[in-house]
Amino acid sequence: MGPEQVRAWNPGVRGIEEVFHARFVEHAYPLHTHATWTLLVVDAGAVRYDLDRAEHGALGRAVTLLPPGVAHDGRSATAGGFRKRVLYLSDFPDGLVGRAVDRPAVVDDVLRAAVDRLHRVLERPGDELAASSGLAVITDRLATHLGGGVPDAGSVRDPRAAAGLRDLLDAHVVDGLALDDAAAALHVTPNHLVKAFSAEFGLPPHRYLVGRRVEVARRLLLAGLPAARVAVEAGFHDQAHLTRHFRRLLGVTPGRFVGAPRSERTALSRT
Repeated sequence: MGPEQVRAWNPGVRGIEEVFHARFVEHAYPLHTHATWTLLVVDAGAVRYDLDRAEHGALGRAVTLLPPGVAHDGRSATAGGFRKRVLYLSDFPDGLVGRAVDRPAVVDDVLRAAVDRLHRVLERPGDELAASSGLAVITDRLATHLGGGVPDAGSVRDPRAAAGLRDLLDAHVVDGLALDDAAAALHVTPNHLVKAFSAEFGLPPHRYLVGRRVEVARRLLLAGLPAARVAVEAGFHDQAHLTRHFRRLLGVTPGRFVGAPRSERTALSRT
């Protein structure tokens, strides 16, 4: 592949229309607009762009948010080109368009780390709740910056909401649950719900759900079902998705789990 490299996909996560990773050396974007919000981080080099006839730059620690419907272009600010990762977001407060035009770049190391984590989650299918949780944190933090506030990284104490989410997750272990739907049902914001659950139970909701799914998988494996079928029956995207999380939690693959001596398998089942 030449110096211009592009990868794009639809992650199947509510609120994210497209993930776009690219390395450009010579390409320069002409003036254009998007129907979505553009959340951009630059991993190498720097980008110079005009937004609503004002010049800006994107590089390093900055997280850049370009609003929909506002003309912008883009070109490398260095001879070696640039490498970027982009999320095109369909859900973000429209009332913040003007603020984003005035100050599209946000320097916030916590925010940048959250964007990095979300991109890593989106690289692999099957972790929709993890992606939705990460997106909720990012959009809430960005909205706070644009609104002129100071983001609060602290925990949220709300046992009622946390218990309500746990009940919903327990009722949807296999089929899964959209974070937005859970938040609407419990009358809180998605970010509030993630923080409240994490504070109450000591782990984020997506890890709780994965743990419950691994429990289902263990029972099915011990009942003699093949791993490929267990993956589907327990709510995992595919067998590779099951194996990744099974190994992370138990230290062994599903095949090793059922092939272990009875005493060892019993010990693993009780872990």
